[in-house]
Amino acid sequence: MAPPAGKRVKGVQIFRPFIYGTTARPFDEKTNPKPPGVPDDHTHSWTVFVKGIDDVDITYWLRRVQFKLHESIPNHVRMVDGEKGKPFQIHETGWGEFEIAMKLYYVPESSEKPQTLYHHLRLHPYGRTDEEREAMKASSEVQSWVYEEQLFNEPYDAFYEILTSGATAPSLKSQGGGGQKSGGKGKEKAGDSQPQRSEGGVLERSAMIPLHNRPGHPFSRDTEELEVKKLKEAMVKVEELKKKMLEDIKEKEKKLLALKAENAAASSS
Repeated sequence: MAPPAGKRVKGVQIFRPFIYGTTARPFDEKTNPKPPGVPDDHTHSWTVFVKGIDDVDITYWLRRVQFKLHESIPNHVRMVDGEKGKPFQIHETGWGEFEIAMKLYYVPESSEKPQTLYHHLRLHPYGRTDEEREAMKASSEVQSWVYEEQLFNEPYDAFYEILTSGATAPSLKSQGGGGQKSGGKGKEKAGDSQPQRSEGGVLERSAMIPLHNRPGHPFSRDTEELEVKKLKEAMVKVEELKKKMLEDIKEKEKKLLALKAENAAASSS
C-alpha cells in the first residue's frame, strides 16, 4: 500500500459494482474434452474470476488479485496482475469443491489496504428448488457468481479524480484517422467523442449496471427488480405468519386462563 497522498474528500462515498465467482464444466468428449496431461481423476474444468459488471474495465481501481486455491493444487497461491479490459482469472481442473480466498489489491493512488473475499467453488448443479438445479444441469455449466459493490469511503483526492474522471463507453472506438470526415477536412462527426452506453451494458468508470439480462450477464436492473419483488412477497408471507402466530398465542392464553380458573375453583371446593 502506497503512503497516503493528499487529503481525503470528506463526506463522500463512491461505489463500483463488480462480479466474482466460479464457472465449472464437466469433462465431456463432445462439448468439453479433457486436455492432454490432465489427471484421470479430474472430472471438471473450472475458472475463478473477479471482473467488472458487463465486462467493463476495473483496473483503474483494482491493481491485482491473489487467488489462494486448495493446497493440493500445484502453485496454489497465485497472483494475477490487471490487464486493461480483461478479468482477473485462473483456469484449472479438478474433482473436488473447496473454498477459494481472493485478496484484492487496489491501485497505489487509493492508499487502501487489501481486502479478502471468500468463495466456494461449485462443480455440481445447485439451487433453491429442483427446477433451478435441473436448469443448471441442462446448461452443462455450473455458474456460482456473486454481485458485489466496492465502497470507497472518503477517498484521497488523487484517487477521487481517477474514480470520477468521466465514464467512457466500452465499445467506443476511434474511426479511421480521427473519425468520419466532412468536406475533406477530417472533422469528427458531432457526438463521436461523447461517451455512449453499450448495447444492454454500462459505461466504464461508472456505477451503472445493465438495464436487462442477456446471456452471460445475469446481473441487471431486471435482476434487482425481481429480487425486490421476492423480498416484498416474502415480507407479506412473514406478516401472515406473524398474524397467525399472534392469533394462536391469544387462543392459547385464553385456554391457559380457563385452566387456571378451573384449578382455582377445584382448589376452593
